[in-house]
Amino acid sequence: MAKNPQIIAIGGAGLFLEPENPPLQRYILRQTHSRNPNICFIPTATGDNSAYIAQFYSTFSKLRCRPAHLSLFERTPRLPDLLLAQDLIYVAGGNTKSMLAVWRDWQLPKYLRQAWRSGTVLAGISAGAICWFEMGLTDSWSERLTPLPCLGWLTNACCPHYDSENDRRPVTLALVKSGALPETLALEDGVAAHFIGRKLLRVVSAREGARAYCVRRQGTTVVETPLPFTSLIAR
Repeated sequence: MAKNPQIIAIGGAGLFLEPENPPLQRYILRQTHSRNPNICFIPTATGDNSAYIAQFYSTFSKLRCRPAHLSLFERTPRLPDLLLAQDLIYVAGGNTKSMLAVWRDWQLPKYLRQAWRSGTVLAGISAGAICWFEMGLTDSWSERLTPLPCLGWLTNACCPHYDSENDRRPVTLALVKSGALPETLALEDGVAAHFIGRKLLRVVSAREGARAYCVRRQGTTVVETPLPFTSLIAR
């Protein structure tokens, strides 16, 4: 098991990006430093959607790991026993606000934090990426993108799907400029930000040309700065 607290936030398309040879999934598994890691999928944000769970098993069953999933909408196992035995916990995308509400009712953040501090790698896509930050830009409300207070284990804010959803970039820029969002890590699909503790270690990209940005207010304007990244694309 990895020794340092790690979070890997993915901007989008994780399980569906090259499912036969998934570079992001391979990267995430490597960070456990285990030859055959235990990995638990948490699909709460989808309401434990069966197709999403099946896609998880389809992807990770091809890789060297022991996959499992946690259901909070069927009979639920004893959470500390399951979560603290994992080398990697992978959180699905979906409705962030609903996910966090269900998690808090089950006291899941307490057990996830214990796992994180003990060396379990926490990873997630979209809702599973922004949930770790102080704030996230979410589409949990159908009519608008909205800043949402999240768990606060990582500082500032995060926005996923920065290149694949048309409203993401202009809304992020406007909200950061107005002060409604703090400095924001904007992640394009196929891009992951890897944190050790609360410090960004690196950005990795599994899509040609895809990257991450730091969006921050500077005086009365907003600045969008591309971040250096490491490509996971085989050459």
